[in-house]
Amino acid sequence: MRILLIEDDTVLGAAVADQLRADGHSADWAKRLDAADDTLAVGAFDLVLLDLMLPDGRGIPFLRRMRARGDATPVIILTALDQVSDRIEGLNAGADDYMVKPFDLDELSARIGSVARRYAGNPNPLIHLGPLEIDLAAKAVRRDGRPVTLTHREWALFEAFVQAPGRLLSKAQLEERLYSFDDSIESNTIEVHVSRLRKKLGRSVIDTERGLGYRLGNP
Repeated sequence: MRILLIEDDTVLGAAVADQLRADGHSADWAKRLDAADDTLAVGAFDLVLLDLMLPDGRGIPFLRRMRARGDATPVIILTALDQVSDRIEGLNAGADDYMVKPFDLDELSARIGSVARRYAGNPNPLIHLGPLEIDLAAKAVRRDGRPVTLTHREWALFEAFVQAPGRLLSKAQLEERLYSFDDSIESNTIEVHVSRLRKKLGRSVIDTERGLGYRLGNP
C-alpha cells in the first residue's frame, strides 16, 4: 500500500514511517497540512494516517475538506485527543478508524490491514488462489502448502494484484504502490519484480497486457 503519514512529531513520525516500510508499505511523510494537501494533489494513496493537531491547523477540517471534494481515501486518525467526543467528531467527519497516542506499532499495523481488507471488499484475510494460500493479515503466502518467502516489495506488488482481482494495473500505478516520492525508480523495476513473483508463485500468477499493464492471473 502507498500510505501518507501526516504527523509533526519527528520522533513518532520516524517510528511510524519505519514500521510502515518494515510492513512492506510505501510511506510518504508530511509534517504540515499544506504539505499534505500538495502531496495528495499529485499522488494517489491507499491510506492516510492523520494527526489532529498540526502546526498549521487541525486535522478534522482537513478531513472534512477531503470528503467534501469526493476523496474517499481511507483515513486512520492518530491523536492524543482521547475524549469520547473527540472520537465521535473524528468518525463523523469521515475517519475509518481512530487511535489514541501512545499506541502500539503492531496494533497500528493490524488496524491498517483491517481497513485495507474492508476497502478491498474482503474482510477475510485468508484467500485461496489455485495452489496459493494467501494470508493478508500475516503477509504470508503458501504454495502447495509450503511457505514462500517474499521481499517487502515483492509482497507489496503481489498485494496490489490480490486486492484488485481482474483489474488491469498500469506500470505507473504499480510504481506508486512501491515507492515514495524520494525513492529512485529504475525503468525495469516492475518487470524485475513481476519476473521474481512468477518464479516463486507460478508463471501464470500475473498476466501481462502488452503495452497496458498487468493483472492477477489464475495459477
